[in-house]
Amino acid sequence: MTLSPIDHAIAMELTVPGDKSISHRAVIFSSLAKGTSHVSNFLAGEDCMRTIQVFRELGVKIEQSDTDLVITSEGIASLKEAERPVYFGNSGTTARLVTGVLAALPLFTTCHGDASLSKRPMDRVILPLHQMGAKIDGRSEGSYLPLAIHGTSLRGITYEMPVKSAQVKSAILLAGMLSSGETTIIEQVKTRDHTEQMLPQFGVDLTIEGKKVIIHGGQEPVPADLTVPGDISSAAFFLAAAAIVPGSHIIVRDVGLNPTRIGLIEALEMMGADILVKETRRIGGEPVGNVEIKYKVLSGAHIEGELIPSLIDELPILALIATQARGKTIIGDAGELRVKETDRIAAVAQVLTSFGAEVEEKEDGLIIHGKTSLKGTVADSYMDHRIGMMISIASLVAEGETVLTNGQCIDISYPGFFDHLESLKK
Repeated sequence: MTLSPIDHAIAMELTVPGDKSISHRAVIFSSLAKGTSHVSNFLAGEDCMRTIQVFRELGVKIEQSDTDLVITSEGIASLKEAERPVYFGNSGTTARLVTGVLAALPLFTTCHGDASLSKRPMDRVILPLHQMGAKIDGRSEGSYLPLAIHGTSLRGITYEMPVKSAQVKSAILLAGMLSSGETTIIEQVKTRDHTEQMLPQFGVDLTIEGKKVIIHGGQEPVPADLTVPGDISSAAFFLAAAAIVPGSHIIVRDVGLNPTRIGLIEALEMMGADILVKETRRIGGEPVGNVEIKYKVLSGAHIEGELIPSLIDELPILALIATQARGKTIIGDAGELRVKETDRIAAVAQVLTSFGAEVEEKEDGLIIHGKTSLKGTVADSYMDHRIGMMISIASLVAEGETVLTNGQCIDISYPGFFDHLESLKK
């Protein structure tokens, strides 16, 4: 795909697709609830469709009309063994959260993913599940897909999280909900908390004490109706466009503003951005509102520590923004990027360097020296949707044409992205 630079300031308002993390969880929790749930503004991207397909194969009736879902389930006890190995595709959220559920059900399941997902670590979920009594086999003692899950009765545990991962936390919470006794999770740094916010909407009790989450076993969700807010991780790319294209002004409406997800906004504020956030309402426990940004010359900043989990998916686009800021930007404590859809630290460094940026790769992050003029290049997405979108936004300010290869992966999280990108140029 050939992309061209923009020749004028951007002035527009837009909405972005539904939140990917919330869409996954809405399908999972609705599928475990006895009765009918309705989900609107569902993200019909490839990853979330994997979660739908898994639960269809487990016997749940899921009807879809564009971004609306009607999910009818007879409850946890009605779930049946899949007739064939279930396929997670490229979706790490599906793999980890569903594993937490399947480990606690009296079913045998084999599951696998695509080549990329099969390289991502599953042991971070399997190890605590083993402590709960789970019987799971897989490559390297369950470190990687494919897995064979012999569902069985589990017991609650107290678990101190060694990694900063909302997927791991959520998998343990779901297993704990289906186990006997009490499960306590203690985090080093608070990660995104959509599971904690959504479970009470489905009638599940849990207790939050700072960085500790406690859930009692033996609970079954009840049906609920949910509207999924716009995805702040998708909005990030258009906020970035306004941040790097001189004279621009963009408003993103009806986007989720969960405090564990707005780290990019905080980072932009640290860099001196002219950005305004306004909460307008709450949906299913989640704050929702509008984000407005106007172009302003930015300065480099140190982005590290407890801020990192709240912008882990936005670090690639933040690195691009940093190439257009004055001075040095340091991104640290982001080793988790090494085990995403690709090694995002290496991929971001390689891609931005090919554009002519001055980027140093660290073990746990990046050092970006700005401001640099970017030049069009041939850039591969590494089959990583966030890298593909970063390249697309970089093309707006790069001199000459940019050729994006393997851009189809963007459909994983943002169907219609290229339509929105083209609308910037009108």
